[in-house]
Amino acid sequence: MRLLKLALAGLLWTVIVLCLALTVLPHFLDRIYYRGPVSAHFDGAHFFNPDGDDDRLSAGPGRTRLIARRIFGDSSQPAWPDHVAVRPSKPAPRVEGETMRVTWIGHATVLVQADGINILTDPVWSDHAGPFGFGPRRVAAPGIRFEDLPKIDLVLVSHNHYDHMDLTTLRRLWQRDKPVIVTSLGNDSVIGQAGIAATALDWGQGRAIRPDVRVTVTRSHHWGSRWFSDRNRALWSGFVVQLPHGNMFFAGDTGLGDGKWPAEAAALGPIRVAVIPIGAFRFEEGQMASGSHIGPRDALRVWDGLGRPFALPIHWGTFRLSREGYDTPPRMLAAMQACAGSDPARFATAAIGVPVDVPALGAPPPHPDMARVEKCVREGRFDALR
Repeated sequence: MRLLKLALAGLLWTVIVLCLALTVLPHFLDRIYYRGPVSAHFDGAHFFNPDGDDDRLSAGPGRTRLIARRIFGDSSQPAWPDHVAVRPSKPAPRVEGETMRVTWIGHATVLVQADGINILTDPVWSDHAGPFGFGPRRVAAPGIRFEDLPKIDLVLVSHNHYDHMDLTTLRRLWQRDKPVIVTSLGNDSVIGQAGIAATALDWGQGRAIRPDVRVTVTRSHHWGSRWFSDRNRALWSGFVVQLPHGNMFFAGDTGLGDGKWPAEAAALGPIRVAVIPIGAFRFEEGQMASGSHIGPRDALRVWDGLGRPFALPIHWGTFRLSREGYDTPPRMLAAMQACAGSDPARFATAAIGVPVDVPALGAPPPHPDMARVEKCVREGRFDALR
């Protein structure tokens, strides 16, 4: 009887401690990254999407199911490889003249070399995308070894999710190159915790990097968090880098939202290359997009809204974040381009680590026939691509 009483008392205190933890921890883990005036996308405490927050995984059973699947596994989802072979390349120190070269390093990390400037997007060299070395594990090694990176002049950080903001990598870059780091409001506070200086800008604001190079932070449709409870304390964004021989656009991580933000980016000048995500869009069987991630169908809409530039598909095949198969995003993109009558060479998959020379600005190809794509979706032509 005494042992039973002790066990019950222990259980009671365990429940009390858990309840206190559930009450205290969210406030402890919450952070105020930004203070500023109320705006069309900031209520004084949290940022929001002015075109509506429709992230279906933000609360309720959707997120509960996702967490449960991460912890216990999901035998119904397509298998992923444990390892993908990558042959890393060693880029030139600089690319001068009218040449523009892009190298996909993995996930949302891309090296863009043009007009004598080296630009790196959302740099992640860590093996896991998560806190304390946990989180989704990298299945493909970086396409450029860190020690083979040329001197980086400009780093673009789209938001504070771990698969896009890797403080370990940013610290290494900062210690080695002291690059200009541009991000959106509040993220400079997170980056600053690692002893790194960053410039934080609101949507529509810009900074000159050189007299002939300017970066502007652009609107996207996403959310931000490092600990769930600090949700939307910092802003998310895309970027336009205005360059002498044609602009570069980096979408970061985004859903489609109202679909108007690509044209806003294109209004800053002709885009020569666009870096557009196509993966991590499926959290339920048959899903073509989530509130905060575009899939191949919406990526075509984004590409069209940007003026149909040469484009590099990213955000697939490095970290498993969702339910679709390893190579479903590029296969579905190619199938949808065929359905839409688009030239696949303008928005084509590149292997990790393989440098691609971007063609000079020219007349854009015809609009993709998105009505035909929708018809193909209704006819189930992509159902086999899980």
